[in-house]
Amino acid sequence: MSSTVRILVCDPIHPDGVELLKNEGFSVDLKPDISHEELREAVGGYDALIVRGRTKVDREILEAGRRLKVVGRAGVGLDNIDLGAAKEMGITVLNTPEASTEAVAELVVGLMLSLARRIPYADTAMKEGRWVKKELMGWELRGKTLGIIGFGRIGRRVSEVAYALGMRILTYDVIELPAEALRKVEARQVPLEEVLRESDVITLHVPLLPQTYHMIDEEKISMMKDGAYIINASRGGVIDEKALLKALRDGKLAGAALDVYEVEPPTNLELLRMPNVVCTPHIGAQTEEAQRQASVQIAQKIIRELKK
Repeated sequence: MSSTVRILVCDPIHPDGVELLKNEGFSVDLKPDISHEELREAVGGYDALIVRGRTKVDREILEAGRRLKVVGRAGVGLDNIDLGAAKEMGITVLNTPEASTEAVAELVVGLMLSLARRIPYADTAMKEGRWVKKELMGWELRGKTLGIIGFGRIGRRVSEVAYALGMRILTYDVIELPAEALRKVEARQVPLEEVLRESDVITLHVPLLPQTYHMIDEEKISMMKDGAYIINASRGGVIDEKALLKALRDGKLAGAALDVYEVEPPTNLELLRMPNVVCTPHIGAQTEEAQRQASVQIAQKIIRELKK
């Protein structure tokens, strides 16, 4: 490929992906802190953009990208890219849904264990010199029912680990799931209402779309078991945070673990400061392995697309 092909990397990615692009003869500029205004001014000179979750590629950016052919997201979610505008303009949008499967699934299991044994609270108390053993009567995952809403790559991997730990698996998805995927973990695909009613722990693995925005609202929470737990490492807008806060305060839910939020970074810390909430700062894909895979995979996909 000609070295006149120019790629702008707008967010930090693993250097192995950058190296692949350079070895292909592309000109690659790294501007991991570029602002929206700076990107609008600069994008006209590039054939491809690579972003993660920080950079917003809206219609304004796409219209300014006079020679733009590809937008690559080194990650899963595409809610920071105007897909409709990109389609109108013939700009290909690529992502790497496979890269972070293991990392996110392992975080979900870690969050579930943190809820079950109150690990963050125990750690904080010990560092403060408090011996709180009598307060820390936990519960075991074995024998509990895990409800998985969204049974794609991550949901299935979570089910495998949970099954190995002795949990029963219920799942809900908008599509009919392959029998083999269900049989592997002895899971049952059931209506959403049944997942909500029967699960001790619910974990969410759906994209943020108009139809999934606030899919877990006050009405859905009212269907859940008293004393159930909920985990969200998908997208913040999937849960109505006001309804969740109310349910945690009232004791309807025993706890929640959150890696994603309606606003990031969160501005209303009331929910995060609840004693029965475990929270992390959107670190689902933040492992060395996942970041390297995302970088390499998006580079490979962009190379294939531009070689067309």
